[in-house]
Order: sequence, then C-alpha cells, then structure tokens
Amino acid sequence: MRLIRTPRAAAFCAAALLLTAACGSSGSGGSSAPGLHPPALKAPEKLGRTEGQVNLIAWAGYVEDGSNDPRADWVGGFEKRTGCQVRSKVAASSDEMVKLMKTGAYDAVSASGDASLRLIASGEAAPVNTGLVPNYKDVFDGLKNGAWNSVDGRMYGIPHGRGANLLMYNTAKVTPAPTSWSAVFDDAARYEGHVTAYDSPIYIADAALYLKAHRPELGIKNPYALDRKQFDAAVALLKRQNRYVGEYWSDYLKEVSAFKSGDSVVGTTWQVIAGLAASEGAEVKALVPKEGSTGWSDTWMVSSKAKHPNCAYKWLDWIVSPEVNAQVAEYFGEAPANSRACAETTDKNFCATYHAADEDYWKKIAFWNTPVEQCLDGRRDVTCVPYAEWVRAWTGIKG
Repeated sequence: MRLIRTPRAAAFCAAALLLTAACGSSGSGGSSAPGLHPPALKAPEKLGRTEGQVNLIAWAGYVEDGSNDPRADWVGGFEKRTGCQVRSKVAASSDEMVKLMKTGAYDAVSASGDASLRLIASGEAAPVNTGLVPNYKDVFDGLKNGAWNSVDGRMYGIPHGRGANLLMYNTAKVTPAPTSWSAVFDDAARYEGHVTAYDSPIYIADAALYLKAHRPELGIKNPYALDRKQFDAAVALLKRQNRYVGEYWSDYLKEVSAFKSGDSVVGTTWQVIAGLAASEGAEVKALVPKEGSTGWSDTWMVSSKAKHPNCAYKWLDWIVSPEVNAQVAEYFGEAPANSRACAETTDKNFCATYHAADEDYWKKIAFWNTPVEQCLDGRRDVTCVPYAEWVRAWTGIKG
C-alpha cells in the first residue's frame, strides 16, 4: 500500500460559488437538496464501437500504468482488453478538475463531492446509464443515489471509493481513551502544544459537526450549511482551539513523524495514516468519535462533451470491477466501492480495517460538500456562509 491522497480540501476554490443551486446533504445516501436543477441531458441507451482512446482527469493514484510503481498497473490490462488507449492528467484540486472538464477535452473525471455537483449543475457531467456498467450492481448501496452523485434518483457517475476523517491519539499519553471530538476542542487544554488539526478551511465543518452535538440550540443540521450565527460559533471554537495546536498538517509524512516523536498526541487523521504510523512504531489508535466525522466519496463521471464516450463507459466498468477496484483501494488507501473487491485485496483484513462493508459506520460520515449561500440543508429563510468566507476565516483562525 502507498498513500497517494493529496490535501484536496485545502484546494477548494471560491469558484464553487458559481454553483447557486444547492449541493446535496451530507451522509451516506439520499437525494440532493432542493433547488438543484441540472440541464436536461440524456444518458446513452446503448454503447457503440470503442473509439480507441479515452482522456481522463484523476486524482494521483487512481490511474496507474506501472510507471510510478511497477506493482501498480491497471491501465495496461484495460488497454489490452478494450483497445482504448488511456491518456490521463493528474489534477491537484477539485477546482482544477472542474476547469479541465469545461474545456471539453476530457471524457471522464474522478470527482469528489465538492466538484461533482458543480459539474452536474453546470451540465458538464452527463447522467450515467448504470445498466451499461455491469459492475455497478455490486457497488455498495450506501454509495448509490448519494447526495453528491445523483439528482432525483438519477445517477451522474459510478462510485469509486470513500474514506473518513478520524480522531487519532497516542495511547500512552492520552488517557482515558477518547470517545469524543472534545479531546481536540473543549478538552484540548489537557494536551496544549500537542494537538494537531487538518490545515484547511473545510476543517471548519469538523468544528460545526462537534457543535451540532454539543450546542443543539444552534440548530446545525448540516456542517456544510452554516448561517452566520452557526458559522461564527464554529470559528470561535477553532480560535480557542488554536492556542493548543502544535501543528496544522496537510503533509501525511509530517503527521506520522509528529506522532512518532510525541510532538503530536491527538488530532484528526485518515485511516491509512493511522496504519502507517502504527507500522512505524507509533503508539496510536484512531476512531470515529460519538459525534461522527467528516469524510470524502469519489465518483467517476462522464463529460457531456465526451469525444470517446464508449471508451469512457468501458473505463467506468473497469475501474469499479472487483479486482481493479481492490488494487486502487489498497494503493490509494480508501474503502473500495465494489462489494466484491474485498475478496480480491492482498491484505485480507483490508476491508475490515477500512469498514468497507459497514454501512452503519458510513452513516456517521458527513461527506465533503462545498458551502454556498443557498443553504444545503434546505432552509430558505436565511443565507448560509459561502466557502469564500470560510477561506478568509481560516486565515484568521490560524493567526
């Protein structure tokens, strides 16, 4: 396994504000929030002859041909089987993915929740005929018809994988074992100088998720849909936390090093980082606290302007096939989307570690969305704080 994930949340962009329609609610399923009215595009009813090429936009680690690691090559098999030569571009952010899709030069993209609904609303992504993707039937139900990949029951892509943002702690120095995010918020003074937090404006949603449980009078329903009062409360909580933070992290190697040295003893992390830290001798454990957590879910989407749609559909089916989906999940460090992929992982405990089939686990995860003025929780009597203000506030939080 090799960790590839880049700090996507830090690269969210104010261009998301172009999406005036509401993004979906967080969670593991459900239709998108009221107000999203994408253009009336049709999915193909059948596939034709493959075009010999497919142009993809992807996160690093999703489209591997063996050039980065000879053990990681699922592009070669695809090209041999379909005759579709893969041309791929790695994107550093969701905003870059949206911009590239708007050029019409790419056939498909591995979009995260902060990009997928922008692509749907703008008409850049076409609805997908899941009947033309045979392996879709084995995708976990919790990833189908999600708030980030469907509108009114119509899928706009094929789910690829998912992950949660966890609370990690040093088992020798943090006692008793924490069960709440209070360890990094209201109780952070106990670990002054040794608390770590994710370095991104989207981390404001983590504070909002905590306040949702601990300050019910605020009325927070969705951590990505905050009116001014709710937003100010989350910012105030993070400013109080700041005095106890030793390091804000975005580089996973630095977080591993900090937990190994004891410079950090409690903070937010990813499952793959927790596993790596433990394998290198750090005394750590990670969990989803009782309040739940934020997280991500990625979807392969087809461009409405695709010049090679038949090859694109072949790729969607290939990347979510059991064996390939297992390879990607282990290489990247996330739970696979295909339920049959778990039988194909080299580490037979992989899916248990990443809770791949545990739908009750994923119901606790509020998947990333982009905050916009039209509140994502359906409220129409207030205006929510857009992401551009989250970016400005984050600078103030860190001082």
